[in-house]
Amino acid sequence: MSFLAEDMDVADLGLRWKPGFLNLGPAFLTELRPTPLPDPYWVGRSDAVAHELGLPPDWHASPTTLAALTGSLPIAGTRPFATVYSGHQFGVWAGQLGDGRAIMIGETEGGLEVQLKGAGRTPYSRGGDGRAVLRSSIREFLCSEAMHGLGIPTTRALCVTGSDARVRREELESAAVVTRVAPSFIRFGHFEHFAANQREDELRALADYVIDRYYPACRTTDRFKGNAYAAFLEAVSERTAALLAQWQAVGFCHGVMNTDNMSILGLTIDYGPFQFLDGFDPRHICNHSDTSGRYAFNQQPNVAYWNLFCLAQALLPLIEDQEIAVAALESYKTVFPTEFEGRMRAKLGLADAAEGDRALVEGALKLLAAGKVDYTIFWRRLSHYMADGNAEPVRDLLLDREGFDAWLLLFSERHAASDRAQAAALMLRSNPKFVLRNHLGQQAIEASQQKDNAGVATLLTLLQTPFEEHPGADAYAGFPPDWASTIEISCSS
Repeated sequence: MSFLAEDMDVADLGLRWKPGFLNLGPAFLTELRPTPLPDPYWVGRSDAVAHELGLPPDWHASPTTLAALTGSLPIAGTRPFATVYSGHQFGVWAGQLGDGRAIMIGETEGGLEVQLKGAGRTPYSRGGDGRAVLRSSIREFLCSEAMHGLGIPTTRALCVTGSDARVRREELESAAVVTRVAPSFIRFGHFEHFAANQREDELRALADYVIDRYYPACRTTDRFKGNAYAAFLEAVSERTAALLAQWQAVGFCHGVMNTDNMSILGLTIDYGPFQFLDGFDPRHICNHSDTSGRYAFNQQPNVAYWNLFCLAQALLPLIEDQEIAVAALESYKTVFPTEFEGRMRAKLGLADAAEGDRALVEGALKLLAAGKVDYTIFWRRLSHYMADGNAEPVRDLLLDREGFDAWLLLFSERHAASDRAQAAALMLRSNPKFVLRNHLGQQAIEASQQKDNAGVATLLTLLQTPFEEHPGADAYAGFPPDWASTIEISCSS
């Protein structure tokens, strides 16, 4: 099936495409073309992602590429489509959902899926306009690349393109499209959809596709008496646990951990009302729409397990044994704390484990929470203390100076036999100097709304290498201004 008329212009990106998810058939997706946007222009581009895709160095020079990545021109060799899924939203079954504003361009020969977010309505838009706004598109573009720079599994973003076309959210805003890239955009909700509709043939086909593509070891494991579907559930649980440990260690709030926003590959996916913590508050809620606090920062690990339980229920017709399904989830409870403690030890410059490390971590977090100390700045300054021995810049952050002094004594005793240079190096590559704070994103967005995209480019450079010092860029690593606390990010973002 092709949507291309004989006389229609086509953009050739120089990539080879393969069917991938399309092979599953029409029960899983709807083929359609993106809806064009007028007069597109570049907002931000990631040459690192372009390189991953195999695009040439001058990939962005052609106006046909700009048009294609805004959804205004078909791409040679592709059959765009949107997928159907369901899910639990804020803990409540929401029924059928699907790609309401994301259209898959296709899968490259190298195994990466390319998707346009904001490229128009699909059959799954549920009354929405299928568009994305410049504000949220810039946030997703920058945070996708920021998370990758931090070493956290994530979808990536090739570019943002803008248009003067207007889109209504709380107010009229400029439209934009994000080109997203990932090995797969399959979510827990894809499995929930077919399980809820008692379509076991499709459920099995989807599970077989994912296992064969991404989890082939589940076919040959001795785990669960050779039950590949239970082994698959365990593998997803472990990847998800490792992801959540990284989120918590770096102070990242996702904001809307619905089951349809959970990646089957353990990737950070769907950047909406996210936030990196400023002052450390374990109960922080970054999503203005989350009035119950379901997705507060300290709830994220438990919510991930709840979501995995929903996935287990969806897979139960294939696993065929409830006890085995529950057992497949158990590894989450061991992998998450092990991974989290490992991440936190690295932040403390500890290369190996010892008795008392958990208390040392908990002591630091209690001090930070008591004074709502800036999370990123504390850890970065502590890293420099290990390098130069000057504790005053760290101590100045704490209201409880005596408490900090007592903690620092324990910290120093733990490092009594350490090579300080090696410990400092570990800390400096574990504690970023730069994260995408809300106010930095907001400043870049406001400039871009005036067609000044220099701020987006600067942030991209810093966030792609967030552990480097970047001399001259200290302003991007400073304390947030007072007005940052007034920024409201909601699900409409």
